[in-house]
Amino acid sequence: MTEKLYYLDPYMSSFNAKVLSCAQSKKGWEIVLDRSAFYPEGGGQPGDSGYIGAVRVEDTHEKNGEIVHYCAEALEVGAEVDCTIDFDRRFDFMQQHSGEHMVSGLIHERFGCDNVGFHMGKDTVTIDFNCAISEEALREIEIKANALIWENRPVHIFWPDAEALSALPYRSKKELSGEVRIVEFPGTDICACCGTHVRSTGEIGLIKLLSVHPFREGVRIEMLSGKRAYDYVTTAADQCRSIGAMVSAKFGTADKAVKRLQEELVDVNYRLTAMENRVFEVMAQEYEGAEKALVFESRLSSDGVRRLADALMQRCSGVCAVFSDNGDGSFKYAIGQKDGDLRALVKEMNAALSGRGGGKPFFAQGSVNCSEEDIKKFFENR
Repeated sequence: MTEKLYYLDPYMSSFNAKVLSCAQSKKGWEIVLDRSAFYPEGGGQPGDSGYIGAVRVEDTHEKNGEIVHYCAEALEVGAEVDCTIDFDRRFDFMQQHSGEHMVSGLIHERFGCDNVGFHMGKDTVTIDFNCAISEEALREIEIKANALIWENRPVHIFWPDAEALSALPYRSKKELSGEVRIVEFPGTDICACCGTHVRSTGEIGLIKLLSVHPFREGVRIEMLSGKRAYDYVTTAADQCRSIGAMVSAKFGTADKAVKRLQEELVDVNYRLTAMENRVFEVMAQEYEGAEKALVFESRLSSDGVRRLADALMQRCSGVCAVFSDNGDGSFKYAIGQKDGDLRALVKEMNAALSGRGGGKPFFAQGSVNCSEEDIKKFFENR
């Protein structure tokens, strides 16, 4: 069995080892060493990456007590190798995992519910609980978790014997027997865990709980810890300052200014639509009794294109087509004929003008990617 150096020292970033085996598989070359500090995927924590000699380790798993390193190239069995872990990535996982323990412990203490799912994604961490948790309660948990982080309490990791284990009030998703590794965050959480963790809570730095929403029979919480949380808060602050500058609002008040602008925009759009409808009616009058209408109008919205085509249909007896240039070589379109069937025409037009779209037999909307001359030529004899 591989000697698991990550349990002896989770901060070990380099070590030397001997190659015991190297076999090709669907995932590349499976390399087993006599000792390894590469953490294998498990308990919601991804496997480590790094290098064995000059060979890249893409992922790490455990099989029957052996740590399997998935590599793109083979290594000679028996070779002595220097190994390096991608420690920035590992430490990020340690911060996320330790932060998750603190949040799960505090929620378990307050609500008596269980952590029934944990996933450490590339961008965020999600935790599933089998109870209801409000956003207000989540904010209180966040405040308490960060207060405990800043106390910088030491994290205690140990392997109790069976008698000591039976007396511990530890969290676990299932009943355990044999050797059980316990991770304790004093005053916060005590849990059976196989993952790597920080030495003290201060190294987590910061916890940010992003969201909570119903999931299955409970809720799913999205969170960040450590540098991920810092980067998130920094980005949010930068965006808030930028938005504030655009709407002439002080920091922390941009949301109120944006809400006011949204309300003003609704009123402006209402007035614009009413004015457009009056203009469209005047334009449509020019086609009173016409057999067909082909109109080009710039900078219309999709809804504006539709409303103009509808106005034309009330005056024109034949096919009414409206096109509006998008400024990138494409056009929005709306095409209609009162009591008509345009399905064949629209299909032919989309094929001829690199378009797509559809709708009802008598009315269709979509877009084409061509020139105005191409459109005029298509409708010339139709």
